[in-house]
Order: sequence, then C-alpha cells, then structure tokens
Amino acid sequence: MNPSHTDRRRRILHRLALLCAALVLAVTSLSAFLRLAKVGLGCSDWPACYGQDLRRAQQGRPASDEAQAATALARLAHRITASTALLLVITMLLICLGSKPLFVREGLMALALLALALFLAVLGWWSGAARVPAVAMGNLLGGFLMLALCVRLAVPARGASMTTGTTGARAMLVLAALLLTAQIALGGLTSASYAGLACSGWADCALGEAVQQSGWASLSPWREPVLAASGGNPAGALANSLHRHAALMVMLVLLPVAWVAWRRGRRRTAVLLLVLLAAQLAAGMALSAMALPLPLALLHNLLAAALLAAVLSLA
Repeated sequence: MNPSHTDRRRRILHRLALLCAALVLAVTSLSAFLRLAKVGLGCSDWPACYGQDLRRAQQGRPASDEAQAATALARLAHRITASTALLLVITMLLICLGSKPLFVREGLMALALLALALFLAVLGWWSGAARVPAVAMGNLLGGFLMLALCVRLAVPARGASMTTGTTGARAMLVLAALLLTAQIALGGLTSASYAGLACSGWADCALGEAVQQSGWASLSPWREPVLAASGGNPAGALANSLHRHAALMVMLVLLPVAWVAWRRGRRRTAVLLLVLLAAQLAAGMALSAMALPLPLALLHNLLAAALLAAVLSLA
C-alpha cells in the first residue's frame, strides 16, 4: 500500500473525528438542555415550578405548554445532529477497517463509538417519558464517553502516554478517570432526582432527615423521585452532598495527573486540565449559590464533558 495513501486516510480520519467531536458536543449540550428544561430549570415560576412536569406526569396529565414550546426546536436539532454524528461514526469505521492496512487501534475506538451511538439511540426511545434517573444518567455518560473517544481519535497524542511506563502513573490515570466518571454520574443523579436545591450550602444539607426518610435507597437510579409541595426532592440531599464532596476528591486526584502529564511532555493537555478543573469548580459553586440558573447548569455540563475528554486523551 502506498504510504501517502495511508497517511491521507489517517488525515481524513482525524478530520472526521474532529467534526464528529463537534457534533457530539452539540448533541450532549442539546441533550443537557432537554434534561434540564424537563426538570424545570429556567421555568417562569422558579422554584415553585421545579419538577412540575414530573408531578403532572405522576398525576396523568400532559406536560405544560411552556415546557413543550421551549424544547420542540431543541428536540428536532438533537435528532438531526445525532443522526449526522452516527453517519460520521460509520464512515470512520469504514476508513479504519474497510481497506488495508487496517487501523486496528482506531478501528476499535470507532467500533466503541458505534456501540455507544446505537445504545443512545435505543435509550432515546425511553427518554421522553422516563421518570427514573437511570435513563438520564445513561444518556449523560454515553454522550460524554462518545465525546472523549472522538477527541482521542481526532487529536493524536504528542508526548508519552500515561498508560505506558510506570505503574503509578497508569494507576493514577485510571483512578482519575473512574472518579471523574462517578462524579459525573452523581451529578446526573442529583439533577434527574430533582435534588439540585436539596442543599443550599456545604454544611446545611438535611442529610439526617433524608437518610431517615428513604435511607440509601435515595441513591438508586431506578427510584422515581418524590417531590415536595414546594418543588424539588428533599430526599435527594444525600446525592447532592456526595456530589459536592466528591468534587474535592476529583480535584485532589486531577492535580497530580496534570503534574505527571506536564513532566511527560503533555503540557498543553496539562494546562487545559487545570483550566477546566478550576472553571468547573467555580461553575459548581456559583450554580449552588445562584439557585440553579439554566445557562450556568449548561456550562457545568459542558465543562464536565471537556474534563472527561481531557483526562481520557492522556491514555
């Protein structure tokens, strides 16, 4: 095979992956808007309208006209963008495995992308009427992992990988990826459980009352939220508190990961990781202090996706 032809295939693959990353980022942002609008963020009578659509669904009534009007265009854009991303994933898979030499490593990532895209497509059938947090969490994590894989395909590593060499660096990266994924899942659980207002500060979560009311079952993603008369789900205080404290653990792990990445020549990624981490912590604190404004919640979601992509790009 002509080396120039192989190089051209690889360049095309990287460009398609970059385009796919942009599309997946748009899809995850639109999906976040749909999820957050569904739980009530940005509604006109905040916070009394927090969870109003879930309450209407539990009473057998249709969603409010305000919610349907706010999300109609976003749903259409989400479907078109997701379908385009799926076509790009299939194209990348054909480029990797459709001719010789095979791009085995890239092909495996493209296969993983296809599996995630199909999983999210199936999950989408249940998203609109779902009442349990598990569906929203699956959408969230699946979309974020797709973005991370697209970025890894689009931007070849410059410098040493943290998965080669010392066992300590490899273990540190795995721990960071697992903790960050768990933290994102906790954030999704907090949001989908209507527990965003269950804590107004670090020290004033009603954890005793929440645990006494529902115990550790409040952390189950298969448990349908029970809303208070004033809006929101006070029993979600446990998930909210864990999400806040896990943020500190993630920070303590990501700081040495950034340092090791810098030492191994991955300086741009290290700086990006630190900037994203600082921005995410600031956004999280502001989100709580300002009672969940929708634009800030969308930024919080976007920064979480970028953080996971940056961490996995070090592999």
